[in-house]
Amino acid sequence: MIKVGDKAPNFKLLTANNPPEGKPLREIELSTLLKEGSVIIAFFPASFTGICEKEMCSLRDNMKALEEASCNIVGVSVDMPFSQKKFAEMNNISFPLLSDLGGNVAKIYDVYYDDFIGLKGVAKRSIFIVNEKGLITYKWITENPAIEPDYAEVINSI
Repeated sequence: MIKVGDKAPNFKLLTANNPPEGKPLREIELSTLLKEGSVIIAFFPASFTGICEKEMCSLRDNMKALEEASCNIVGVSVDMPFSQKKFAEMNNISFPLLSDLGGNVAKIYDVYYDDFIGLKGVAKRSIFIVNEKGLITYKWITENPAIEPDYAEVINSI
């Protein structure tokens, strides 16, 4: 189990947000994002669900504070990248939504539901903050997907 103070496992995932010219997808790697500052990794169960939409929009609404703190954010779910792109467009989300098809990254971060109300393999709602050195400085995981993180606490933890 990953703890605060541990080195964050690196990952490389696909997004359909802002792909390179002529390409439908782009790859984003945690280690590359960390060169620009801290990173919030926000795992969420599924696009197009009420609480997930509210969570991603709440993070979107705090982008100015995150940018001032030199902190990037990525949302991670097991959804297809093109589904996430539509979700991002509908909700004006500018930060990358990363596709963890198969849940491999969620498993590494120990936030994977084998069975969630009949759905196989979705991410638990959770937040990790990783500093520029690649260390986890904040961790929040809920077993109840109806519970949202304390956004002020997340912002203050950067």
